[in-house]
Amino acid sequence: MAFFEVVNMRIRFCWFLISLLNSLLLWVSAVTLPRPSVVFAGMPYVSPAASPSFEPSGAPDSLIPLLPSSPLYPVDPRGPSVQPMAAAGLCGLEPTVLDGVVQKTAVDCMGPLAKFVGDVICCPQFGSMIRIVQGELSSSTGSLALNDSAAQMCFGEAMDFLTDLGANDTLSNLCSFKSENLTKGSCPVSSVTEFEQIISKSNLLEACTSIDPLKECCKPVCNQAISNAAIQLASRNITSLAFKNGPAGNGNQQVVNDCEALVFSWLARQLGPESANSVFRNLYSCKVNKGCPLVFKDPSSVVSSCGGSSPSNITCCMSLYNYISGLQKQMLITNVQALNCVTLFGSMLIKKGVQTDLYGLCQVDLKDFSLQVHGEQGCLLRAIPSDVVDDSATGISFTCDLNDNIAAPWPSSSSQSAFSLCASSDSTLPALPATPTSGLEGMRYAVAWKINIMTSITVFLLLVVCT
Repeated sequence: MAFFEVVNMRIRFCWFLISLLNSLLLWVSAVTLPRPSVVFAGMPYVSPAASPSFEPSGAPDSLIPLLPSSPLYPVDPRGPSVQPMAAAGLCGLEPTVLDGVVQKTAVDCMGPLAKFVGDVICCPQFGSMIRIVQGELSSSTGSLALNDSAAQMCFGEAMDFLTDLGANDTLSNLCSFKSENLTKGSCPVSSVTEFEQIISKSNLLEACTSIDPLKECCKPVCNQAISNAAIQLASRNITSLAFKNGPAGNGNQQVVNDCEALVFSWLARQLGPESANSVFRNLYSCKVNKGCPLVFKDPSSVVSSCGGSSPSNITCCMSLYNYISGLQKQMLITNVQALNCVTLFGSMLIKKGVQTDLYGLCQVDLKDFSLQVHGEQGCLLRAIPSDVVDDSATGISFTCDLNDNIAAPWPSSSSQSAFSLCASSDSTLPALPATPTSGLEGMRYAVAWKINIMTSITVFLLLVVCT
């Protein structure tokens, strides 16, 4: 009897050790793997298409509703309250004139979400709204800009309107927009009458009444017409000698920029709020997609782990993933911005001596550089303008282009700081990755595989010892 008690105690002790070891390994795996800081809910739409494309498709987009439980998002799932504008309107305008544009701006710039979609969604819409306000006011004032006191009053009123509708109350700082932007600045022309005497109204309207959101960014038609009109206005009181080296010569670029704002104001006056908002958003998207909005910290840790001609896969990739997990906390970016970001970051690493294609080695996808959804899946917005959706059934959501499961291309040299999609008319996107998993997921599988092997070996040894 004593013999069986000893055996039972021995078996219970062995199982205790096995359970303790298993718990320890699970804890190690949990604390050593990078985790996204923001959690979203919803199921992504998976396209059956064999090849990726940045072109809009006929397939339904994936709407990713926010979970308000995260401390990062103390958001009312019903979103901002939709209220009619006050009887006096905004800046004295008829309430019905701007109601749709103002409501859209409030939703696009909603509370805490604004800083995560600011560069791509919120600030382009906010800037568009301000220019439309300018244009509508010109109908009664005869001027495409406001004086200093009127600009301060109107800008403050616009901020109050948006805040009351649930928008972030720091839009001015977030979008680098001040009341001074409603004035004529250094542009020598602000009168509607004088403006229309200088520029070609028919050419400007023909170029900007309807634009192709995909072609405009590579072969600008409206943007070029706006620039030409702004240069004509800026040169009104400037001698031809001052412009002999181009509009940027002798510090005249600021004058041109201020005049461009008035061209937008005039276009808003001619097109009407809804049409102008569509045109402006498309033009802003071209500027947004030209660069990378992410902030890169010093990548020395990655360089140290991934230097040489044959870096260790596990050590190097873990260092790279830890670095990228920091980028995933910044903001949502578009698919074209992601291409620019991976190119810029890769060139930084090449300059510091990294010789290996780290994106290929560690299976890094474009979506790994954007804010994460579904716990571990990156969300890329499409390059064309998109808005936050306020739906009574699903709550606040935004459209993710989760079909862009594209491997991040490694730059050809340290001098390549951006990815050009406009090099030729038949430019193609990078091919699909060889495996269906992203780099971050692949790393988790690799670590889990190693831990499982370690667990199996240890359990086997324990069983041998225990028996």
